[in-house]
Amino acid sequence: MAEAADFQGTPSPARRWLRRTGALLAGAPLLAGLMQLPAAAPAQAAGSDTVSVALDSLSPSAPSDGDTLTVSGTVTNNGKQAVTDAHVDLRMGALLSTRSEIDTAARHSEDLQSGLGTEVGGKYTEDFDSLSPGVAEHFSISVPVDKLDLGQDGVYQFGVALSGKTSAQQWDQVLGIQRTFLPWQSSEADTKTKTTYLWPLISTVHVTAKTGAGELQTPVFQNDDLAEEISPGGRLAQMLALGKDLDVTWVIDPDLLASVDQMTRNYRVQGAGDTTTAGTHQAVAKQFLADLQEAVADKEVVALPFADPDLASLAHNGTAVTGSLSHLKDATDVATTTVKTVLHVTPSTDFAWPVNGAVDPSIIKVATSAGADKVIARSDSLQETGGLTYTPSAARPIGGGTTAVVADARLSTAFEGDLTRADSATLAVQQFLAQSLALNTQTGKQRSIVVAPQRIPSASQAQAMATAITALQDSNWSQSQDLEAAAKAKPDPGATTKIPSSSAYPSALRKQELPRTAFEQIARTQDKLDNFQVILTDESRVVTPFGRAINREMSTSWRGRGSEADSFRTSVESWLDDLTGQVKLIDKSETKLSGRSATIPVTVQNNLVQGVDHLVLRLTSTMPTRLEIGGKPYYEEPVEVSGGHSQSVKFSTSANANGRVEVTAQLYTEDGQEYGAPVRFDVKVTEVTPTVMLVIGGGVLLLVLAGFRMYTQRKRAAARRTEEGNGPEETGEHTPDTADAPGAPGTPEAPGTPEAPDTPGAGNPEHTKDADGPGNPAAGGDRLQEESVARSREDDPEQPSDPTPDTAPESTDPSETGERVDR
Repeated sequence: MAEAADFQGTPSPARRWLRRTGALLAGAPLLAGLMQLPAAAPAQAAGSDTVSVALDSLSPSAPSDGDTLTVSGTVTNNGKQAVTDAHVDLRMGALLSTRSEIDTAARHSEDLQSGLGTEVGGKYTEDFDSLSPGVAEHFSISVPVDKLDLGQDGVYQFGVALSGKTSAQQWDQVLGIQRTFLPWQSSEADTKTKTTYLWPLISTVHVTAKTGAGELQTPVFQNDDLAEEISPGGRLAQMLALGKDLDVTWVIDPDLLASVDQMTRNYRVQGAGDTTTAGTHQAVAKQFLADLQEAVADKEVVALPFADPDLASLAHNGTAVTGSLSHLKDATDVATTTVKTVLHVTPSTDFAWPVNGAVDPSIIKVATSAGADKVIARSDSLQETGGLTYTPSAARPIGGGTTAVVADARLSTAFEGDLTRADSATLAVQQFLAQSLALNTQTGKQRSIVVAPQRIPSASQAQAMATAITALQDSNWSQSQDLEAAAKAKPDPGATTKIPSSSAYPSALRKQELPRTAFEQIARTQDKLDNFQVILTDESRVVTPFGRAINREMSTSWRGRGSEADSFRTSVESWLDDLTGQVKLIDKSETKLSGRSATIPVTVQNNLVQGVDHLVLRLTSTMPTRLEIGGKPYYEEPVEVSGGHSQSVKFSTSANANGRVEVTAQLYTEDGQEYGAPVRFDVKVTEVTPTVMLVIGGGVLLLVLAGFRMYTQRKRAAARRTEEGNGPEETGEHTPDTADAPGAPGTPEAPGTPEAPDTPGAGNPEHTKDADGPGNPAAGGDRLQEESVARSREDDPEQPSDPTPDTAPESTDPSETGERVDR
């Protein structure tokens, strides 16, 4: 009635004050009584951070009838007060009937507000008089399984709790708890799950594109990290040691095998700058491969494409770049050969494995483009939409003859995260086994389940995986199966076969993909390689290391390491540029061309260790009207140069006009692709005119005639000396040449001046007669006259046939500039 009256109108301030005061007075006794009660529940909440319980081991992980369960770990006092009368006890929780209930329980494994379960009690506890602040104490409790009051088969929640007192709360209370799962299958299950576990042997990229110049082409590694991984105690060495005793399917990246195989021989390790050091882990590499060959001898081996290419990146960002898909085909083709060569087993290459099993239509299309017809997906990508109450088998036909092998997401992700601490690893193992048993109890129908863990597990993750697989193989509800058999298992008709859309692809994974620019750089590098290999006499020395390097540029291992991926791609392209630059044209300076035609040499240098051929050198005139090469605007000559040598290629040119002409020399491959940088140089043309040619020709003719004259003169003189040696004794007389006689033609005589005779008897009227005429007593015969003439020739260079000189006698002084000298 009073409440009804209160709501009939707005109460006055006085009335509201009286009502509140009355309520407080009426509640005072109740409040006082509550303060007298023990504060057990609040104490549990307050103590949730007081003590931490670490469950380091639980053995056996999946007990059966007659087993004794041993639980060990540590308890640590995280508070500021000592815990007294402390004791560790075991607690049994409820039966968890579904997989989702296991997920929920795992999220609240340390929550004191949740149910604490039933204490096993009795002697199955461990007591501590006092637990000092910051101190960790070890415990170990063993209990027969039949003391746990386990009922029907299934997954039970199981906990380890620490109870005690503090100075602030002087009553016994639970101060810390750690829950886990206890899978219970007392006997062999009527129907066992067929379980396939993939055991990935994959690493990151280690080998560069560089090789040594020797015959063996010594490889160069980025660092010595791979040696550390395969050494005893290393990550890969542990995976090998663990996997050889497990019934698993080995999933191997052939690049890892090729890299370790290269380490068995001489190899180099990249240092600072361009320096390298000799690798020293050949023995470790040989032992690793020997152990691996033994481990996989009778096991199923699945080979990924070489270097494990990122299928999602290729599908989303690479297909628009020409040639990208060809690299996937090449990586697939080389995978089988590599595994056979190194491990001596024939692998399966029918499986494609996108990162994290995430798929969309474009990924499926790319994954199957290289020949694979089975794609390993995951159930958190290819999610069930048909309302099934159980987990279906892995195999799903998705059209086009392709099978999606859908790995179970819960089991596949069970060992991610930091498992370096023993308690974290133990909890992961128990949750994995719990999920596996819960899956088996869903239905009486036998199913094939696939587990695809992370690609590169850490050593601690691998150890936890091995522990779980060992327990699973010894369990009463599971049996091992190969991946090939799982893919061929009869599909569940109610299972989802629809591939999710591209928009459903996880954004976190998309952010880690190789960008389109990466594939453009890869295509550019491939183009350069294609252009380079055609000129090599031994192309395998370049094609093989660079082909594998290009495969490595697309590796899934670059996810989350974008800057390192960029550096690797750049280093590959730069090294290829360095090699192609070893075959080049030598720079030329200006060339002068005098005359109508000449030869211009161009030098090709090859600093590679192998020879080059199938090259063409083209010399092009930019002004063919002024300068032609081989009678055309350009001319080509084939080029073949041995390793470490140079070759000079000569081109015939013809000039049509004076002036400067730019000429370009460019190397081409035989298919017409430019090779290397061009060399440009100027040719200065000085054309020779017809007039100049006539002058030069006339001068040459005069030189020929003068030489002929000297030859005939000497021949006549020699003949006369021979004749004089057969005649009368020399008289000493000199018969003047008719050319010297007064009045001779061409010798004008000064008027009124008497002749000055050259010899005795000059002026004798008889000497004016012909020397051969009759009545000449002075001659005495032809021989005397010829001897006199010969002697006269020795003293006087003028010959009887010479015309009278029109110059003064020759001076012996040097001629002045421009003076004509007749010698």
